[in-house]
Amino acid sequence: MKAGSRGGINVFLSIPCSVRPLCYSKFNRSVRYRLLSLLPYTVFICSLTAALYYLWGRKCQTPALICSEAFGAFLHKHCPVVAERFSPTPWCWGGRLQTLVCVLLKSRPPVTYRNELIRTVDGGQISLDWVDNRASVSYPESSTRPTVLILPGLTGNSQQSYVLHAINQATRRGYRCVVFNNRGLGGEELLTPITYCAANTSDLECVVRHVKELYPRSPLIGAGVSMGGMLLLNYLARKRTEAGMVAGITISAPFDALKSSDSMEEPLNWLLFNKYLTRGLCGAVTRHRKILEKVVDVDYVLKARTIREFDERFTSLLFGYKSCIEYYHDASPSKKLPNTTVPILCLNAADDPFSPQNAFPVSIVQSLPNVALLLTAHGGHIAFLQGLFPQGEGYMERVFDQFVQAVFEHPRDVKKACGIQDK
Repeated sequence: MKAGSRGGINVFLSIPCSVRPLCYSKFNRSVRYRLLSLLPYTVFICSLTAALYYLWGRKCQTPALICSEAFGAFLHKHCPVVAERFSPTPWCWGGRLQTLVCVLLKSRPPVTYRNELIRTVDGGQISLDWVDNRASVSYPESSTRPTVLILPGLTGNSQQSYVLHAINQATRRGYRCVVFNNRGLGGEELLTPITYCAANTSDLECVVRHVKELYPRSPLIGAGVSMGGMLLLNYLARKRTEAGMVAGITISAPFDALKSSDSMEEPLNWLLFNKYLTRGLCGAVTRHRKILEKVVDVDYVLKARTIREFDERFTSLLFGYKSCIEYYHDASPSKKLPNTTVPILCLNAADDPFSPQNAFPVSIVQSLPNVALLLTAHGGHIAFLQGLFPQGEGYMERVFDQFVQAVFEHPRDVKKACGIQDK
């Protein structure tokens, strides 16, 4: 017992016995009164805690895995994260908050790149950022070291936190990585008045061909994030068995560009995301103004207030579409999935403001042997944050890590699961 407490008891014991009960009674009433005055606050705090715990408990759900029985069995065996409950950061309510917090708090692992510029058929150039991983213990032979090709999002490049984390995961396993920076976004000069879009896969075809020429014996996986995921799926559908990849994984990829645009134009989503991304797109046009003003009215383009307006004034015009609607129809990969032939895992969240739930191609995927949809109830866009301080690796990184390893380490099993015949 502390000295201060002992002194208080001594004072009480020094009071005459005849007076002591009265003092004790008054002391009791005083304590009781204080406790009763604190009761409403205590009840409120307990109720709030219980409510938050209940809501967080409801958020902690096992993701839905939509795929064929055989592909599902492969994923459960070699990619066990698909069967684990996803527990989002307790204080991060909703997809919008997850998305914003991820941008603000996510750590950025240090990565040193080797840059390479390659030329395209039309005279343009593409910037590739390589992490060769020459110190790989698992794959010391460069010619057979597995390679991960990463496709960033709409205005992203090799410096995005999700790219850095993916590279950190892949190189830890001993793999080589290369980041495909879309034209005009990798810091390189725009040599021709052509940029990029989700429907045009010619630049990606050029990159894959280049990588396969350098390392013909190295298995290649494509990893596309957001718009990069759309581009990857469109590429895999277009090239079919000639894709040059052993598998693909997408994270937060929109499946229907028109529905995605509608979602992004909701007032709050426009204020938080659409406006910012449109500004980034316009910024890229400003940087390359001299060459782009040969084919578009740059001043008119820069007045765009939404991504849809930008695509109407710039992207659809640049790539020969009659309208933005025609471009969005061609860019949407959902109905093209039956044309793909390699194993594909798509991770999406139901509360993603960029890729709305009503666009998920559930019925299409259910009939395909090689495509799996992994759907979480929460997670936002390229977020999937976990833990009280979600700065490091989370659910998204674990899915990426396990799937890539599963495909590279068990090539025959995944082919058999997806009904793919060995050549």
